[in-house]
Order: sequence, then C-alpha cells, then structure tokens
Amino acid sequence: MGTANQKLIYVSAINARNTHPLIRKLETVFPLSDEERKAILALPIDQRVIEAHQDIVREGDRPSRSFVIDDGVACAFKMTGEGKRQILAFHITGDMPDLQSLHLQTLDISIGTITACKVGFIQHEDLQRLCERQARVAAALWRETLIYAAMFREWITNIGRRQALGRAAHFMCEYIVRARAMGLVEDYSCELPITQEELSDAMGLSIVHVNRVLHELRKLGLINLESRHLTVLDWPRFQEVGDFDAGYLHLPKTAT
Repeated sequence: MGTANQKLIYVSAINARNTHPLIRKLETVFPLSDEERKAILALPIDQRVIEAHQDIVREGDRPSRSFVIDDGVACAFKMTGEGKRQILAFHITGDMPDLQSLHLQTLDISIGTITACKVGFIQHEDLQRLCERQARVAAALWRETLIYAAMFREWITNIGRRQALGRAAHFMCEYIVRARAMGLVEDYSCELPITQEELSDAMGLSIVHVNRVLHELRKLGLINLESRHLTVLDWPRFQEVGDFDAGYLHLPKTAT
C-alpha cells in the first residue's frame, strides 16, 4: 500500500450525530434499524487521508482489512504486462471497493486514489463479527459485491460494443446516478474530478479521441464540463445517447 503523504487518524467510533458514508450507502437499499446503525458506528475504524494518485491496495496483496471511502474518488484498475492501465471502475463516497478481500485471500485488482481521499480501514475480524451478529447488514454487504459485479459486466458491454460517444455518455450517466444516490448531485450537476487521461484508461480510447468525444457532447448541447464540474443539460437525451438503463445498479427508482 502506498504510504506517501498519508495522515493517520485513529477513530474508535464514528460520531453518531453524523451519518457515516457506509450507512448512507446501505440505506440506498433499505432503512437500517437503530441497532444496525449503532453496530456499524461501533466498528473500530483506522481512518487515513491519502493524497491523489496513490495506491491504496495493490494486486497480489493479502490484506487483513477492507476499507470504505469516506470522501473522494478512487478507481479499481489492472496493469498489462506492457505497463498500460485499464480502469475497471470508479469508486465514490460510501463504496467498499475491496470488500471481496473479506473472503478472497489475494487481491486480483489494484485500487488507487483519483483525488485525495479519506478512507476508513476496518479489520476483517471486526467485519466478520458484525456480519455474524447483524444478518441484514451482512446481506446488504453481500448485495454490494453483487452490484459491483453487475457494474463490471456493464463496463465490458460499454467498452466492447458501444461507440465512443455512447461510451462516454454511459459512463457519465452511471457516475451521476450513483452520486445522486449518495446525495452528491444537485439536479444533474456534480463534481467530476477525473482527467481526460483517466477517462482514456477507463473507456479504452486515446486521450485525443476522448477530447474529440467531449467536444462533440458539448456541441450537441448535452453537457457542460468545466473545471472538473459536469452538468448534463438534457438528461433524457443524454441517456439515449449512452444507451443507459440504470437497472443494473439496483437502486430505488427515486434515486435514478
């Protein structure tokens, strides 16, 4: 795990007056009971601030803990033998990108920060105790891993079969819907702190091609993207261009 520019903060319990991002995430599916919330808030969490463009975990690691993103944007990725990066997913507030390490001993992906991130590490033994004592929380966490798998399937389809314009629109639609579910979107406008190079690695396009695609989306009057802030100007049409159906995210219709 990258250690440069990290600040260690130990949190024995999250302040119950604040809504923890993990609780917010799980409650996009169903409301938690007071007992379930208290059980999550009682988890010992080792919270770190990790600067942008640092590895959090690496492929081949055998971690004894998982982490939740409290704030910021990260990405899951793999590297080819030639040193080329393929981004597999972007992860936002509330996500637990390496939750599979609770049951799989060796990580088969790397996860790194896009922006500076606040992340909370939770020991596997504490997560296992939580799951043993709170069956609905365990089911919700298991459901999250299934949704990540659904997202991977959709990304394969997006990269493999959609044209560049639709590929970019689909990615942005997904990002907005997921951020909206976490309360990070106002109307159809949100921070999109992702560079054209990172979009290139996510969409399998050259940086020059990404630049042309973004220019075309602006020209069509579909988006405004300035200073890493995205505003979708015509949401129904934008979804059509991206061939986007949010069903694979399995969110309540009110969130989409």
